[in-house]
Amino acid sequence: MYKFKEIQTIPPSKQLVDICLSKTQRKTPTVVHPGFKITRIRAFYMRKVKFCQTTFCERFEKILEDFPKIDDIHPFYADLCNVLYDRDHYKLALGQVNACKKILENIAKDYVRMMKFADSLYKAKMLKRAALGRMCTVVKKLTGSLSYLEEVRQHLGRLPSINPATRTLILTGYPNVGKSSFMNIVTSANVDVQPYAFTTKSLFVGHLDYNYVRWQVIDTPGILDHPLEERNTIEMTAVTALAHLPAAVLFFVDISEMCGYPLAQQVALFNSIKPLFQNRPLLILLNKTDLRKIEDLSPEDTALLKSMTESAHEGGIVETFQTSCATKDGVDAARAKACDLLLEKRIDAKVKSGKVDSLRNRLHVTSVQARADRPACIPQSVVRQKEQQADESMTAEDEVRKEEKLEKERMEDLGGAGVYNIDLWKRSILDDSSWTYDKIPEIMDGHNVSDMIDPDIDARLAELEREEMLLMQDPSIKEDEKVLKEWAETQGILDEVHSRMRQRRLVNRLNKSKNHAVAPRKLKMREKEAKDVEQEMEERNPGAGAKVRGRSTSVKRGLLTKRARSATMDGSVDMESALKRARSMSRLSTKGLPNEQVAVANEKKRRKQLKMRSKKGKKGEADNHIPDLKPKHLYSGKRGIGHTDWR
Repeated sequence: MYKFKEIQTIPPSKQLVDICLSKTQRKTPTVVHPGFKITRIRAFYMRKVKFCQTTFCERFEKILEDFPKIDDIHPFYADLCNVLYDRDHYKLALGQVNACKKILENIAKDYVRMMKFADSLYKAKMLKRAALGRMCTVVKKLTGSLSYLEEVRQHLGRLPSINPATRTLILTGYPNVGKSSFMNIVTSANVDVQPYAFTTKSLFVGHLDYNYVRWQVIDTPGILDHPLEERNTIEMTAVTALAHLPAAVLFFVDISEMCGYPLAQQVALFNSIKPLFQNRPLLILLNKTDLRKIEDLSPEDTALLKSMTESAHEGGIVETFQTSCATKDGVDAARAKACDLLLEKRIDAKVKSGKVDSLRNRLHVTSVQARADRPACIPQSVVRQKEQQADESMTAEDEVRKEEKLEKERMEDLGGAGVYNIDLWKRSILDDSSWTYDKIPEIMDGHNVSDMIDPDIDARLAELEREEMLLMQDPSIKEDEKVLKEWAETQGILDEVHSRMRQRRLVNRLNKSKNHAVAPRKLKMREKEAKDVEQEMEERNPGAGAKVRGRSTSVKRGLLTKRARSATMDGSVDMESALKRARSMSRLSTKGLPNEQVAVANEKKRRKQLKMRSKKGKKGEADNHIPDLKPKHLYSGKRGIGHTDWR
């Protein structure tokens, strides 16, 4: 297989010049001074000339390698390129590219030789400039050839991937006779089908599987009955495929004459291209039989069709089929027959080629001798089953099934697919037939109904009720009241023990918190005792003490007041719900300050400092970093076009 899609894009001549000159500037040194040694200056400009010439030549060499060589490829592709692109123009364009490549090599060689005698930087520079200028002038003369090759590349990339050596079926005939419709039926190709001539203007390829083997189907454009010299490019592509591909040919004949061409012209076309069918299986498909039957033809038309079979190519295989692409009658039979004929032809060719004799030495077929003393071993169950089937040809169930219609038959009788709706519930096996069409919700009371379905739920419920009744009749269950009473007393004692343990933990925490930092004496004198504040708040607003303690910073986990503790002991207050309603602690912003005025001033100063830090983009109070916006190690040294050097 030829990979035409991998050919690289060919830029126009002006764009190619810009690409190569830009690459030369980027990939070669750019700094030279008159004070350098003359040998260094010469080497500097010689490198420019050689690099530019190499860049152009690599581009042209890639073009010459990618494009197929007409004389080396398969004759089918060679003739197809001749039909589509004109062999002479194609070779001329590639020849001009090759000639330009050689001219560029000679220009570079001449100017490098002259540059060896340059005695100054100016002379070397002028020689370099002249060399690159001449190269660009030569490349610009390839404008027409490069644009032509780019169009050829695009068209080659759009060609179908046709394998000339694989099993192939070729569809041919007059335009609008049903070739594309036949291809859409037998393959997965989606070829455009329209009721006018020359809808198909190029070769289309589809694939099908037959006998576990992949087959290739080629839909060719229609061919008209006139001399070969008068045929256009579209018709010549079909002639090229018929001439060079070893395939089975399916010649389509429109017996209804709805294609716009009478039957006599179609027979004349068959006789004119008959030499292309030699040594190939040939099938004549009488298409569009849904519009006109073969029996409705006149005697003259029938004689013409009969003459096609009689005058077919000598030594070949000819078959005639009646087909209709609209109703798909005869399509599968024609496809299968064409594949079988071509397969037989290919096998005969391989046998005649002599390759079988070379393979016969490597093959060995074993012949096993049957033993007469080894009878067949058939199980008795199988023997009885066969005898029963022989006696009872058809059971009652089979008779019912035979009389009953299938769902597919019922669908076709009642309107076809999309009209008939299959009843999925009519064969449901339920305890009560009236339940068949009951509506069953998917979700009910927030639960998935399918999860709650249990076929044995009634039996299990009855078993549970019976077990409960037996338990109620047991006399030992009356003693449970005494056990429950003892358990309640034990639980009360246990709660009291837990309460004392919590009190002991609280005392330990209070003892540990005595070593905190001591506040100044002035502030301490102004502060009141916590007990006094609590007592005053209780007198003014009963229950406010808990709120004050909730906002204080010295509240610890598990702190209980005497009132709450006594209430807990009595069991009248639910401490768990009371703790849930307690307020969270918050930080006092005025702690350690003498009065409120100092706190306000301190807060104002803090906000001002925060604003200045945010304005300068500081991370915090300790952020004193001074960034270096132009680091020395990155901004010093040579900074050329292509790269940056630290030196």
